[in-house]
Amino acid sequence: MHRHFTTSENLLTDTCVIGREEARHLQTVLRVKPDDRAQLFDGQGRTREAVVSAVGKHGLTLTAAAPVVEHPRAVCRVTLFACVSKGKRMDWTIEKAVELGVSEIVPVISGRTIVRIDTDDADAKSGRWVRVAEEAARQCGTAWLPRVCPPMAFGESLVKVREVSPVFVAALSPDARPLRDAVTAYPAPKQAGWFVGPEGDFTPDELDALLRAGAVPVSLGRNVLRAETASLYGLCVLNCCWL
Repeated sequence: MHRHFTTSENLLTDTCVIGREEARHLQTVLRVKPDDRAQLFDGQGRTREAVVSAVGKHGLTLTAAAPVVEHPRAVCRVTLFACVSKGKRMDWTIEKAVELGVSEIVPVISGRTIVRIDTDDADAKSGRWVRVAEEAARQCGTAWLPRVCPPMAFGESLVKVREVSPVFVAALSPDARPLRDAVTAYPAPKQAGWFVGPEGDFTPDELDALLRAGAVPVSLGRNVLRAETASLYGLCVLNCCWL
């Protein structure tokens, strides 16, 4: 069955009209026709089966075919703090984070982040990352869409780190414990964070600031991983243990 991300208002209405821009994937790519079925989801934990009742040049009309289904949140809400990587690697990181069930994604600009985002670029980047997240949610079948924060400076991200506990940070320091050992030291929490640095790693001052904010340094084995690989590694571990 085709899946379509829409507003809560549309999902909760027995008959809704979806404009051509929103319906582009269903209408232009999938070429749905009357009587085809689709599953609507609003990213807030609700899904509903609907049937295409009319197709027009200005969009689609959908009629509810089943009651609204409420899906519970993950037991542990995970926040990914990811220093922005270059090229399409950040898109890939966001896509995989959605598939692995994160609740929030915080793009961070640290001292060694190669990508620099000015005020004019921030809105465009944010919009793109939100669309990547929506598409990933449509494909993977989740009912919950994570919040994708606007890109923020490293110092700003420390405020959010203090609000989440525990937060594990990928670190190359010799005192970092293996992630598998660090995770088992905590009973299943209601929230957790995973912080991954840029291609050039954190500066010493940044790592110190993270530790002062309460982050727990962890290692990811003997090999040095790319930033996007480290993001996926940590989320897989937390997913396996707590989601």
